[in-house]
Amino acid sequence: MTSFKKVLLAAPRGYCAGVDRAVETVERALEKYGTPVYVRKEIVHNRYVVDTLAERGAIFVDETFEVPEGSHLVFSAHGVSPAVHEEAERLSLKTLDATCPLVTKVHNEVKRFARDGYQILLVGHEGHEEVEGTAGEAPDITHLVDGVEGVDKLPEFLQHEEKLVWLSQTTLSVDETMEIVDLLHKKYPQLQNPPSDDICYATQNRQVAVKAIAENADLVIVVGSQNSSNSKRLVEVALQAGAKASYLVDFAHQIDEAWLEGANTIGISSGASVPEILVQEVLAFLAERGYTEVEEVRTAAEKITFALPRDLRVPRN
Repeated sequence: MTSFKKVLLAAPRGYCAGVDRAVETVERALEKYGTPVYVRKEIVHNRYVVDTLAERGAIFVDETFEVPEGSHLVFSAHGVSPAVHEEAERLSLKTLDATCPLVTKVHNEVKRFARDGYQILLVGHEGHEEVEGTAGEAPDITHLVDGVEGVDKLPEFLQHEEKLVWLSQTTLSVDETMEIVDLLHKKYPQLQNPPSDDICYATQNRQVAVKAIAENADLVIVVGSQNSSNSKRLVEVALQAGAKASYLVDFAHQIDEAWLEGANTIGISSGASVPEILVQEVLAFLAERGYTEVEEVRTAAEKITFALPRDLRVPRN
């Protein structure tokens, strides 16, 4: 007797409005200005997207000083610090800012709280570009809290600070962030919450969708890159929500056949920087192995869009 094989496909998944805007910014810049257009860091954390744009003529650099004077430079969706903006200005670079507006919102919160005399606890991952850009708005009064263990590493003097607020990276696990914030509130009773939730709507929606499929899945495959924070969180969320196993892959060919042994129901999702073509390739890979029934499990509808940088908008007639 053959076992019944099924795929539960999470929705929403894949591109969020911020990623859509960032990728289109590079595409439009190449169309309008021709090659080369330089991009600082990866425009979004996805291998396929970066390679595809590089084939079209985008040149990715790690640092602003690598860009020839007077060139066009796109800042990635993760945002940059004021120091990076200043360096670009010194080099007379023509900059296009593809920072996600939800990241810009957190930057503005940092500036406002710094102006009002606060110390800021920034919940996020050390070394992540978004964290570096956000903390760079007020480096002297921003203290990184990386994971639960980061709470005990905070400097002693914060105990006596009356003006203390927490903010967060936009792509974290909602549950883990709340766990960290609970510990921070216990340690600092005076700690204030941000005026609004910093974890972005798309990150939260994708985590909710993964929870909905994970409890009924033997295996959850998340399509996304290893340096994508929100994609890695989806794997963690799947395991916490009851999936027996969960793995992160960039491409269908990275799926290990051994993962499929004994897996009758497979859940599929993708990070917020992943184009749908990669998910479809995973579905085709599974269909060839007998997983032909696909049920989409939708937990939210997303209608948010963000306008392109002004220089790239198509004028209305």
